[in-house]
Amino acid sequence: MAARYAVYKGLQRPLTFKGFKGKYIYWGLGSVLAGLVLGSVTMAMVNMWLGAIVLVGFIVGGLVFIASKQKGGLHAKARHTGIYVYPSNLKNLRYGRQKSI
Repeated sequence: MAARYAVYKGLQRPLTFKGFKGKYIYWGLGSVLAGLVLGSVTMAMVNMWLGAIVLVGFIVGGLVFIASKQKGGLHAKARHTGIYVYPSNLKNLRYGRQKSI
C-alpha cells in the first residue's frame, strides 16, 4: 500500500510575519536596522535622549509607513482615478490601396 502524506496547501501564499507579508517583511527589517543605526549614531554624537527619540521615531514611523503601503497590495500598482481622454490621430490612417510615387 502506498503511504499517504498530507499536502501542504500554503505554497502559493506569501510569507507572513507579525502581520507583514512578502517584501514588506524585509522593508520592516530594514526600517528597524536603520533606526538602530541612526539612533546609536545620534546617541554617540549628540545626546542619549535625542538618540532614543530618533531611534523610536524612526522605527515606529517606518513600520507605520510600511503598514500603510501594505494595504495597497504586494505589488506596486498604479491606481489612477479620473477620466483620461487620449487624442486620436485619425488623419494619418489610410485605408485601401496607397498610391506609390
